[in-house]
Amino acid sequence: MADSPESPRPRRLPWDFCPALTEERLVAAARLLVRGREEALARADYWAGDDAWSIGCRAYSFSRHQVRRAAEAGRFPWLKVLDDTHHFVFLIDGVPVRFYRGEAEEPTKRTLRQQQEEAEQLSLALGGSVDTDGLMFRFAVETGEGGAVSRVVFLALRGEEGRTDASGWCRWLRRRQRMCRARALGRTVHQPFSCR
Repeated sequence: MADSPESPRPRRLPWDFCPALTEERLVAAARLLVRGREEALARADYWAGDDAWSIGCRAYSFSRHQVRRAAEAGRFPWLKVLDDTHHFVFLIDGVPVRFYRGEAEEPTKRTLRQQQEEAEQLSLALGGSVDTDGLMFRFAVETGEGGAVSRVVFLALRGEEGRTDASGWCRWLRRRQRMCRARALGRTVHQPFSCR
């Protein structure tokens, strides 16, 4: 029998997969991550020796700080921090999420490592409604020239091979020029959120 290509599984939105993962919450969390990276880029001092590596380390730390500060201040009642170490795990209404800088389509082995505490929390958060074996949620912060954020992608991944789960993945696209223009005109702009 000849091999036939697998028919694509239907994709669901994150909130269909897990009601706690609403569009509003995902966009708010993504904005915190972006703000941290923007702060690190704004404070870069190339003359003093900053380079891509030092700025990347600061961007990770600044993004963690943005999430931690928002959680501690109670800015978002659904936002908590599970693990404040360099394996940083935060919670969206009890659902553990991590983030990394890199391409959404190519998560690294390091990105796909799941801490025991993260796996246990996911099992508690989702109960028996979803098979949580190897399941993990990640934000991929993709960058372009100079380290600026080009887009933030929310991923539902499964296993060490990083297979995209049946929930698919959703993208929060950031259009910097449109945002700057809208702010200058005093208009509110909602970030587009789409799935593929």
